[in-house]
Amino acid sequence: MTKTTEGTTAKKANGRQKIAAMGDLHVKENGGNSYKELFSEISQAADILVLTGDLTDLGKPKEAELLAADLRSCSIPIVAVLGNHDYECGHVEEVKAIVKEAGVQLLEGQAVEINGVGFAGVKGFAGGFGRYMLGSFGEPAIKAMVAESVEETMRLENALRQVRSERAMVVLHYAPIPETVVGEPQEIYPFLGSSRLAETIDRFPVSAVVHGHAHRGTYEGRTPGGAPVYNVASHIEKPTGRPYALLEL
Repeated sequence: MTKTTEGTTAKKANGRQKIAAMGDLHVKENGGNSYKELFSEISQAADILVLTGDLTDLGKPKEAELLAADLRSCSIPIVAVLGNHDYECGHVEEVKAIVKEAGVQLLEGQAVEINGVGFAGVKGFAGGFGRYMLGSFGEPAIKAMVAESVEETMRLENALRQVRSERAMVVLHYAPIPETVVGEPQEIYPFLGSSRLAETIDRFPVSAVVHGHAHRGTYEGRTPGGAPVYNVASHIEKPTGRPYALLEL
């Protein structure tokens, strides 16, 4: 099934767009957490759906197939990034293929424009925030971790350079600022995101940033440059009172 920007949203092309955003669906192999009704609800409430990673619980193809089946009830365009859980079983390429076949625009350092809104997305990575951000020093394992964080940041920069529309949304799994992970144990902050992402975001005109990953974090914050950031993990309390946030750009 292929989602397009035609049909129900075509009449609003280049106008104000309602964007439903949520993350951390953690679809399980036993099929116990179906999102079919929620996706149908979102199709009526929003023009575009954004998913911020951890689409599956263990990165199993069967889990991705169950998600794809639920996505059939979604009639609006879908943009997504992967999360760390989607890599767990080592079948990430199969997961990607299944999700794309379901009509999802999967972003891994690319940008896509839908109805006048540019979406730039990457998974992001860990590394810590501000003065406590991990530096490339010491053991090769530490240097490899920092290199992964830097690489994801460079992918985000490349994606943002592709955006041509006046309105831009950054889609991440990992957090770019510490404010939206507040509520999680401070000891795990370095594993929830990296300030490198925010540094890149603030070099571009970005209307909004969405991420997940921090299930017990805080809904809203801002980058040092003022870009609004929303933690849309499904567990986070949101103004909608629903598992998804509803943002207008």
